[in-house]
Parts: sequence; C-alpha cells; structure tokens
Amino acid sequence: MGNPGFIDRTSFARQTILLAEDNEDDVVIMRAALEKAGIKNPVQVVADGEQALAYLRGEGEYADRAKHPLPIMLLLDLKMPKRTGLEVIEWIRHNDALKRLTVHILSASTRAADVTRAAELGANAYLIKPSRYDDLVAMLAAWNQLAQYQALPAASEV
Repeated sequence: MGNPGFIDRTSFARQTILLAEDNEDDVVIMRAALEKAGIKNPVQVVADGEQALAYLRGEGEYADRAKHPLPIMLLLDLKMPKRTGLEVIEWIRHNDALKRLTVHILSASTRAADVTRAAELGANAYLIKPSRYDDLVAMLAAWNQLAQYQALPAASEV
C-alpha cells in the first residue's frame, strides 16, 4: 500500500496515464509499444490540447472520474491542434489544483527552442520519440523502470 501523500512503486501500475496525441496512427503505435514494454497502467487518450484540458478539468465527456480518473502522469505531444503541448503545460503549471502533475513531453521535435521552452514551463522530462518501433519500446521500458521509482504526487493530491 502506498504512502497517502504520493504514489509509490507498489501502486504505480494501477494509476492512469493520460496520452495527449493527435495522430491516430501514433496512438495505435504507442498503445502497442506500451504493452510490449510491459507497462500495465490504464491509458486514456485525448486528441488535442483542448481535450487534454477538458479531461484534466473533469468537464463534459470527462466529468465521470470513475471512467476518466485524474492521471498520475501526462505524456504530452507538442504539435497538437487547438492548443499546443506548450500551451497545455503552461495552463497546468498555472492551475493550483494541477500544477504538481507530472508532465513528460513526448515529441519527435528536436528543436532546441522546443526543449528549452518545455523546460522553462516546468516539464518534468522531454522524451524524443524514436523513429524505430523497437527503439520506442526500449525507451518506454526504460522510462517505466524510472517512473516506478519516482515519488509522484497522488492524483487526489494533484
């Protein structure tokens, strides 16, 4: 049983991960790669920046927290319609109820300006999507190992 103030390794895999990704093919690939990497967490998906904010606010179709629980972590694409990943993280970091949410940018962009801006806005990590599927699986497996050992704020604490 985890510490009531944070999620520990024993309860990490039961926590929801929110994937904000606008490309349907990338969503299919990510789901398969997460499974192949042995990541057991439930994954919720939103297709644009506005949906990400609605999910985090618990608004509209995301109001039922039994179906759409607050995530332990957000895997956030940068180049999304309606609101970019950078706009989403900026909103999160200025929202008192969500500002401690763990946000990992997951992007193909290697632009120094994107990496720098994500860090300035408070991204916990900036992961560059590998172009090869096997490399993506390996990266996600390594990320999962590290993430399990992080002391992450409990969703009810976020």
